[in-house]
Amino acid sequence: MSRIAVDHITLSVTDYPRAKAFYAKALKPLGWSLMMEFPEKGTPSYGGFGVDGKPYLWIAGGARQTPTTHTAFGATSRAEVDAFYKAALAAGGTDNGPPGVRKVYHPNYYGAFVRDPEGHNIEAVFHGAPAQPKKAAAARKAAKAAPKKKPAKRKPAKRK
Repeated sequence: MSRIAVDHITLSVTDYPRAKAFYAKALKPLGWSLMMEFPEKGTPSYGGFGVDGKPYLWIAGGARQTPTTHTAFGATSRAEVDAFYKAALAAGGTDNGPPGVRKVYHPNYYGAFVRDPEGHNIEAVFHGAPAQPKKAAAARKAAKAAPKKKPAKRKPAKRK
């Protein structure tokens, strides 16, 4: 059985409906969605966002959280990081670092940072190597799949 490093995290938000709308839009490019929601005093005020059937991020209506937090969401490609950044800004977030390589962490660390409407610093990060252009990748694949040519056998020279 593998160890789970962090099972879930909860962020306190002052405006639950605004935060719910923001996270639904911002996390959609990463494949995340609202998975569970619970009411308090008859009004929804707790929501769990996640992926693959499991909520990992909870938002809870209440008092403003001080200090704010930093939460990073894993992406499967640089394109997902870019899409997250655009979606989060369009949903009302503010720029806290555009998509790009952060070599200070490691050579392939590609991340984007946005402040949510409550001031929390959220990030999408991809740790892999950049995608190869399709033509180059296809050429490498074809070269590997091509049968290897055997050197021609030399016929011994006839002696006179």
